Amino acid sequence: MSDFTPNEMMTIAASRALSSKDVCFVGIGAPSAACNVARLTHAPDITLIYESGTIGTAPDVLPLSIGDGELCETAVSTVAVPEMFRYWLQGGRISIGFLGAAQIDRFGNINTTVIGDYHKPKVRLPGGGGAPEIATSCGEIYITLKQATRSMVEKIDFFTSFGHGEGGDHRQRLGITTKGPTLLITDLAIWKPDPVTKEFTVVSLHQGVTREMVQETCGWTVKFADTLEETPAPTELELKTLRDLNERTKRAHEGGKAA
Repeated sequence: MSDFTPNEMMTIAASRALSSKDVCFVGIGAPSAACNVARLTHAPDITLIYESGTIGTAPDVLPLSIGDGELCETAVSTVAVPEMFRYWLQGGRISIGFLGAAQIDRFGNINTTVIGDYHKPKVRLPGGGGAPEIATSCGEIYITLKQATRSMVEKIDFFTSFGHGEGGDHRQRLGITTKGPTLLITDLAIWKPDPVTKEFTVVSLHQGVTREMVQETCGWTVKFADTLEETPAPTELELKTLRDLNERTKRAHEGGKAA
């Protein structure tokens, strides 16, 4: 189990940020994998919520979408989407929003709408869904992203979900009282916003990763913390849990049995 991929390191590092006390609004994809690894290892009492209205869900396989039946079948309760957003999300009852991104800038602003011009895009993406509301109404936001210059950009092509805007106190000036993005986990490093400027700063490098590797895959000039840590490698339990989850998911989505 000593060998692991950058994506496995990213997912496991993200899972470690969660605890059993968290109520987490989960995005599909990498955020879902991280949240469920946390649930299956060190955070068994975490409450996972998906946008379709499933509360306290405990899927055996990773969902293909928020409408995947696996979520409703394993949930403690399922509520209507308007109730999910009006009562649970906008009511301030969700501590963590866990999102992915197609593009992100140094202040944690997210684009999941289009690449290129909105009217004539190079790529039209799935869109924001509930992410814009999640980004402003959850207590804080965690983001997972695979590093590349096309995804970590100086300026996002479309403003889907508000991070820290122009930086500094921009959220507060707009009347947004939640913390916004407080953690960015990539396949190379862990980033946290500067307390004053809110620009994401590298605080930990994954094993085998150099500062040069981080800069080469980022579209802005990267800032590194004065004390730079090394992310602990995945444990045997963490790797086995993630790989078993991915294998069950693969079998289920190919039409086989999940277990």
